[in-house]
Amino acid sequence: MQRRAVTAVLAAATLLLTAGCSSDDGEKPDAGRSTSPGSPEPGSSAPASGQAAEETPPAKGSVKVVRTVAQDLKTPWGLAPLPEGGLLVSSRDEGTITLVDEKTGRKTELGSVPGVAPAGEGGLMGLALSPSYASDHMVYAYFTSDSDNRIVRMLYDAKKPAGEQLGAPDTVFRGIPKGTNHNGGRIAFGPDKMLYVGTGETYVTELAQDKKSTGGKILRLTPDGEPAPGNPFGSPVYSYGHRNVQGLAWDTEQRLFASEFGQDTWDELNHIKPGGNYGWPDAEGKADDSRYENPVDQWSTDEASPSGIAHAKGSVWMAGLRGKRLWRIPLDGTAKSAEPQAFLEGDYGRLRTVVAAGGNKLWLVTSETDGRGTPNGTDDRILELEVS
Repeated sequence: MQRRAVTAVLAAATLLLTAGCSSDDGEKPDAGRSTSPGSPEPGSSAPASGQAAEETPPAKGSVKVVRTVAQDLKTPWGLAPLPEGGLLVSSRDEGTITLVDEKTGRKTELGSVPGVAPAGEGGLMGLALSPSYASDHMVYAYFTSDSDNRIVRMLYDAKKPAGEQLGAPDTVFRGIPKGTNHNGGRIAFGPDKMLYVGTGETYVTELAQDKKSTGGKILRLTPDGEPAPGNPFGSPVYSYGHRNVQGLAWDTEQRLFASEFGQDTWDELNHIKPGGNYGWPDAEGKADDSRYENPVDQWSTDEASPSGIAHAKGSVWMAGLRGKRLWRIPLDGTAKSAEPQAFLEGDYGRLRTVVAAGGNKLWLVTSETDGRGTPNGTDDRILELEVS
């Protein structure tokens, strides 16, 4: 297997301490194109072959909390539903992956991921299943090491004893800049079976506009970690000018959306185009500048500070950390079709990850134990939602 090491500029400690920008929740920090025949270009507005255009959802929706699936989780971050049943959950600070039985809530620790060096917002973050999981049983993870942020894949063997079910990590991509904050962390395989990666600029704002750096970008890779065929710059970079991307999701017509933390003014939901420049640090939120892509919508950092997103029932659902709410953004193509609605405001604290569970169901992961929440006896949990 070929591996590609990408050299990146790491944030200096003095910059991390003195940068005048917000953390992942708007507060001061604490101490490509698809080449598959018949497929639309990722991020394009063309529907998949033979697929009917999605109907515009109603202006008003609803959210019902069906049940608490599991609780007493420690710094949960990534969530990956298994096709055979069960939910894989990463612990950012403990560096472990746990299997949750979605029916009973029973938790089984599969093992620790070697090399994780948690600090600040860094640690073990996004999870994704191989597009060939049915045959290879590979689990991909994004984590912060002593020197960088990187992506590894591990064999999951359910037949082994608890605590030993994860194989040794195989590094498929390394060299993503690391910092105390703004480490990105979300990974997801797209409809084209390529691996998409949300990264942060680690408070070194110039990295976002530097197309030679992997910081402040969305990357598009093959499952082996090579630049995906058809990428706009012939490199891993798919889009740039991002501050800190932590949400990735596709609609039913294979259009990619991403959530992004603003600094002190505007958080964003963006429709991602191959080669698109999303403005940071020259633009935050909507800008009157044709060089930059404007967001689908924007929110104050108090209302959002968004992390994970999912697409269901014609809308993007966006989890808010500092905002402590779940946003519904109904879509007409790549534009909002009505004003976004907020749900669960303050009911479960900080919200980290939201994942489509099929039909009108979502999995929602809270984030009260991440060092910025106020647990007061409230642990982190996975909720099952019904939405419309």
